[in-house]
Amino acid sequence: MTKIAVMVSGGGTNLQALIDAEKAGKIPHGKITLVIASNAKAYALERAAKAGIESTVVARKSYESQEAFDQAVVDTLRAHDIDMVILAGFLSILGETVIKAYPDRIINIHPSLIPSFCGKGFYGLKVHEAALERGVKVTGATVHLVNEIPDGGRILLQKAVAVEEGDTPEVLQRRVMEQAEWILLPQAAELLAASLNEEE
Repeated sequence: MTKIAVMVSGGGTNLQALIDAEKAGKIPHGKITLVIASNAKAYALERAAKAGIESTVVARKSYESQEAFDQAVVDTLRAHDIDMVILAGFLSILGETVIKAYPDRIINIHPSLIPSFCGKGFYGLKVHEAALERGVKVTGATVHLVNEIPDGGRILLQKAVAVEEGDTPEVLQRRVMEQAEWILLPQAAELLAASLNEEE
């Protein structure tokens, strides 16, 4: 069984989608055993508690350097025997130490069809604002492996979502979550968990 850690910064809607998918038997090769939040106020911690999943806070601002923060993340993951990591709206950038410790074992969900509206500075509502400003008719979400380039790792899954007349960034964000993110993330989790199970 592949042990999964989910890293979150906010409300944890993607975490909830993963918890629900696991309960429904959609991630048979993986088990979420740890939630790491970047701040103690993240509602995602409540979701973890309700689901009976252990959680902890590793906040970037608690560490003097990126290196110290990265090491704390790796130490936390190793202490819980974690096999793979899912970034589900985790807003702190992970450095080389973490990426090297878990090569091709970290996945991220990005709320656009990469290579559009991605990279440094594109997160949360900013992505949807950019899509609407550009006037695209189709957006969506992408699950990709994490490497040292923001949003630059190998793409695992993508799903398109229509942009509709009169969309606000908030409305579009919600549609992308419901029609793409919450579907893709559990699928990608199972995909990677199953391939890691085979390696063992």
